[in-house]
Formats: sequence, C-alpha cells, structure tokens
Amino acid sequence: MSSPHIFEGHGVGQTMFRVMAALVPGIIVYVIAFGPSILVSLAIASITAVAVEALMLKIRDYPVKPFVFDGSVLLTAWLLALSIPPMSPWWLIVTGTVIAVVFAKHLYGGLGNNLFNPAMVGFAALMISFPAYMTHWPAPMALTSAHLGFADQLSYMLTGSLPAGMDVDAINMATPLDTLKTQLHLHHTVSEVLRMPIYDVIGGKGTVWIAVMYLLGGIYLWRARIITLHIPLAFLGGLFLMAAFFYLKDADHYVAPWFHLVTGGTMLGAFFIATDPVTAASTPKGKIIFGLGIGALTYVVRVLGGYPDGVAFSVLIMNAFVPLIDAYTQPRVFGHVKQEEASR
Repeated sequence: MSSPHIFEGHGVGQTMFRVMAALVPGIIVYVIAFGPSILVSLAIASITAVAVEALMLKIRDYPVKPFVFDGSVLLTAWLLALSIPPMSPWWLIVTGTVIAVVFAKHLYGGLGNNLFNPAMVGFAALMISFPAYMTHWPAPMALTSAHLGFADQLSYMLTGSLPAGMDVDAINMATPLDTLKTQLHLHHTVSEVLRMPIYDVIGGKGTVWIAVMYLLGGIYLWRARIITLHIPLAFLGGLFLMAAFFYLKDADHYVAPWFHLVTGGTMLGAFFIATDPVTAASTPKGKIIFGLGIGALTYVVRVLGGYPDGVAFSVLIMNAFVPLIDAYTQPRVFGHVKQEEASR
C-alpha cells in the first residue's frame, strides 16, 4: 500500500459542507440586515448548480450521484450568490451559476482541475456583462422605510414587479465602497463622506457585522484544520498595509485601513474564496505571496480601478500566477541539497 498511510476522515463532501456551515452565521446576519432575499438567491443558485452539474456529468459520461452530492458545486453556488446583489433577477443568478459550473469548472476537467475560482469567474462575467444589475444593492433595512416582505422580494426577483407606488430607488442604494468612490470623485473628503447615514462607526451600516460573522466562520475553518491562516492573514495584511500607507499620506482622500477590512467582500474573500485548495497556491511561502498579491490588487482596484470592489478580479489574477508561484516556492526535499551546494 502506497502512502499516505494516515487518513483523518475528512472527505470532500464533509469538508465542503463544513465550509458551508461556517457561512451560515454570516447569512443569518445578512437576512437581519437586508431581508430574506439572499435566501432566494441561495436557493436559485443551488438548484441551478445541481441541475447543471448533473447535466454536465451526464454529457461527460461520469457518475452523477457521487459528484453532485460531494457539496463542491453547492459551495460554488453559495459563494456566487453571496457575492452578487441579493435581490438580483432570477435570470442573472442562473446565468452566473451556469458560467461558473460549465465554463470555469467542467471545461477544465471538473473538480480539482480548474485553474480559476468558479464562483469568481461567474461573478466577473456578470459584472462585465451586466454592470447595471450588479450595482443594484438593497438598502439596509435600518435606512429605508420601504420594507419589502419575503413575498414582495420573491416577486421582484422572479417578475421584476414591485408593490404599487414603489420604485427601485426606494429599496436600492449604492454600496459603502461605491458611495465612497463616487463621493471622492466629486471632491468630497473622506470625513465628509463617512458622515452619510449609510456608514457606521468603521464601515457600512449592517455590512460590518456580516464581515465579523465571516471572520468567525473563517476562524472555525482554521480551528477545524480545513484551511491554514497563510492566505487569509497575507490577504488582510496586504490590503491593510496598502491602505495604511495611503491613509497616512493623505487621510482626506484615502479611507482608514480598517474600513477596507470590514467592507465589501474582504472577509468572505479572505477566508472562503481565496483559500480554495484547487485554485490557490499550495506551498507555505507561495500561499503568503498569493494572499499578499490579492490584498494589494484589491486595494488598487478599489482606489484606482473602475469597480468599487476588487476581490473577485484580484483572486482571478492571482489564480493565473499560481503555477508560477508554486514552481518557485517548492520547499527543499528532506535529505536533498541545492545543486550549487552539491557541486562544491
């Protein structure tokens, strides 16, 4: 029998469902802050992902049951649904999920063979193709008097219709990152922007607690030995250092570094997306380089790019460098010496 001889008992299915369980606290706070529409998004994405996965497995002449029920495609669906506006029309969610499963996963050979993170491929395709829909985020329930019940949100997502006398502007608003970028372009200072009601003490109203829940979920994954902290800490560190440098240089035009940590997709990206074992770097040193690159690129996109949040694009860019990073960061094999040392 060949190595390894020790098996901890954590198969693909168990690992995937534990990762999904770690997302649940963040989803609960998401519902409290923005309403139950995120549950509809998760359901539509999950049903679509399972159906498309089964179809692709049939086409490729693979057994359906073991792959559909290993949880990998459901996790992809959840990460995509949590990355796009929760009240997106049903066809937008379906389109993103199909792209993620078909083009980013199966066309590369299926689970374990894809170069790019499938959920982020789906997100990027939607952001580039349908930017107007991808910027229609619901306002926090604490900031709007136009509350929609579950039935109203479901009707809006499936048919695009709202209750009589209500328009989209009554329930949607720009995200904290998008608002900040827009207002800075209008020559307002950071301190002036942060006085707007959409902001809390250190970040967006409602989104801070979602970020905290994702952080706690990430700590659970680390304690359960599902992930290591190389990538998350490098990601958060790279983002923090970039933001701190510019903040110390000009606090009127660059927001404080902690704002970036609790806003947008930072915590979700750091602990649940960037740590994907298939598309992330695999060596300890490589993971640090990979995470630092994502953090730095995220800041560059947020501040200098055309998109308010840069996590998805930063992950995809660094995914492309993973083979190179792994090739140059392989640890020395035990008992071997470097070629130049051996030639002395």
